[in-house]
Amino acid sequence: MTPPGPDALLPATRRALLHRIATAQTEGRTPSLVAAVVRDGALVWDGGRTCVDGHAPDTDTQYRIGSITKTLIAVQVLRLRDEGLVDLADPLEKHLPGTQHGSATLAQLLSHTSGLAAEPRGPWWERTDGALRPELGALYEDRPTVHPPGRRFHYSNTGYAYLGALVAQLRGAPYEEVLRREVLEPLGMARTTPGPEAPHAGGWAVHPWADVMQPEPLTETGVMAPAGQYWSTTADLARWAAFLAAGDDRVLSAATLAEMREPAAAPQERDWDSSFGLGIQLIRDPARDEGRGRLLAGHFGSMPGFLAGVLIDVAEGLGAVALTNVTSGPAIGSLTADLIRIVAEHEPKIPDPWRPMPAAEAADADLLALTGPWYWGANPFALRLHADRALDLTPLGGRGRASRFRPEPDGTWTGLDGYYTGETLRPVRTEDGRVTHLDLATFVLTRQPYDPEAPVPGGTEGWQGL
Repeated sequence: MTPPGPDALLPATRRALLHRIATAQTEGRTPSLVAAVVRDGALVWDGGRTCVDGHAPDTDTQYRIGSITKTLIAVQVLRLRDEGLVDLADPLEKHLPGTQHGSATLAQLLSHTSGLAAEPRGPWWERTDGALRPELGALYEDRPTVHPPGRRFHYSNTGYAYLGALVAQLRGAPYEEVLRREVLEPLGMARTTPGPEAPHAGGWAVHPWADVMQPEPLTETGVMAPAGQYWSTTADLARWAAFLAAGDDRVLSAATLAEMREPAAAPQERDWDSSFGLGIQLIRDPARDEGRGRLLAGHFGSMPGFLAGVLIDVAEGLGAVALTNVTSGPAIGSLTADLIRIVAEHEPKIPDPWRPMPAAEAADADLLALTGPWYWGANPFALRLHADRALDLTPLGGRGRASRFRPEPDGTWTGLDGYYTGETLRPVRTEDGRVTHLDLATFVLTRQPYDPEAPVPGGTEGWQGL
């Protein structure tokens, strides 16, 4: 990853970012805090604050990242899926027998909709030795589930213990070795490790009513490690943010990462600004003009002595990382989101220049003939063609179902968003090649409202006055 140059961001932007992390370190009463910002795959800013005079942690200082570990596991599970070794609809027991909830599907475990209880049996697993829970098949006492599977989101650390064991089972090697070989090394994340490697921060707890602190214990969590064991740096997590946004075919494609960012779990109760995909947290940051909010994806993490966050804004090409070494400190989610917001507002993304389609495609009269107004019944739509042969269907007058469509080799298009996601748009032609109508998920779109020359279901009676 490219290191930040002196002019990577404007001075006012850098000042605002520094002010935000300085405020977080001071008001959050955290011994140290490091942060970084990525734009279009490059590290464009990093900063650090500490309570020790003359010392500041840098992009190579390790912090424990807690549940950001889960995103590493999720990416590896999706690698197994893309290789055809598993299906996300498979029950866990098909590949990993001997657990207490083998009927949960892999998709449910990834999205925290399996119904599993949040924590394993025994004392607080994050602060006790994993030897207290030596067997994967005995992580619970007698009641592993607290909700019916597939019904609701309920965060479960234990579900990722199962997924880590699944990776090890199918690869025939410890999950840490698999992650290093297949995920971390290809992405250049040599400083992301299951245990601390110097230089690293120590974890602290700060007294809630006094400016004193005590060290947190460093524990080996055993079979629960896939839920939150890893350590990393802002430099490595900047690489991870860039990967989550754009993909890397050596690890996982951009299309699969986009699938992981799709909501798979309904938000709970009044929390309609957050959801969960396949191992990815999804939030809508309300701090944006026009009231639409900024769509962010990533994950937060906490372990005794540490808080961590990594978020991306795919639309803006931005990512942010924040790491602290305190058990209870700054609101890590707000801090990470604010770093993205500051850059997006100070230096909004400059769009790519418009370019016409290649001459050969522009000469395709049949393709151009598809553009313009179409009608679903009496509702008018416009079909617009883009340089990559993609299509946009837009309601005229503001009412109706809009969608984007990806071209396919067979001459059809596939919906990418909205109501028509995954559905097929197909031009229907006569024997001489003339398009009579569009078939969109069985709906008939015609050139005229209820065109009598098109096969409108139920026929047409003709337009009449009263």
